[in-house]
Amino acid sequence: MNFRTFVAMLGRDAHVARRNAFSLAFQTFLQPMMFVFIFGRVMTSSGFMPDSYKALLLPGIIAISMVMSGMWAVTMPLVAEFQFTREIEDRLLAPMELEWLAVEKVVAGMIQALVAGLVVIPTAWVVMGDVALSADHLVYFAVLMVLVALLAASFGLALGCTVDQQQIGLMFSLVVAPMIFFGCTYYPWQALDGFPILQRLVLINPMVYASEGFRSALVPDFPHLGAGVVLVGLVGFDTALMALGLRQFRRRALT
Repeated sequence: MNFRTFVAMLGRDAHVARRNAFSLAFQTFLQPMMFVFIFGRVMTSSGFMPDSYKALLLPGIIAISMVMSGMWAVTMPLVAEFQFTREIEDRLLAPMELEWLAVEKVVAGMIQALVAGLVVIPTAWVVMGDVALSADHLVYFAVLMVLVALLAASFGLALGCTVDQQQIGLMFSLVVAPMIFFGCTYYPWQALDGFPILQRLVLINPMVYASEGFRSALVPDFPHLGAGVVLVGLVGFDTALMALGLRQFRRRALT
């Protein structure tokens, strides 16, 4: 691999992201911030939900923001480059292995996901007020950030190389929306104890491990999945989605 070529392509994607920073931020944070404001501020300040719900909600909002940002950053450019602009054909001429083109897309998506996750915390504090978070597991939190960013970007790679342009709206309706609402983002996994079948079915949703992982790192006093289960789940999904994404990228690039 030509490392300078890899860095140059990464720099180009960073420039495009900076140029579209406002629209990207709007797309990424609009829905999470609406939930933060309604459930974390309106419902708690009016007394319909306990004040402690803010701390329970914030880890799920971080997970949503990271996964949505990373997926969007990889999926939409790939759909455009493969099916609209055909810009991918120019990239394929670069002096580097085919798979490294996909890896560059994943790294760019990971960076955007990490930025989105880190920005959520101070933004949510501004909207909700002070939220008591634990600082006892910062190394674990950092590992989770990297794993969730990779999850988002690799998922975006797999989707971007699989779906057709006519299926984008359907993808978000049938894949992304259920992934969010059944991903333990607004409630802990133990809240599904009364629905044992559903509680086990949602474990095939990678968002569960992202939300529960951040919950275990930032607000460990609330119910959450164990760290071992979270790490195994995230590593497993990262590996599977990355392998699928690379296979689909190669297939799409060579057709």
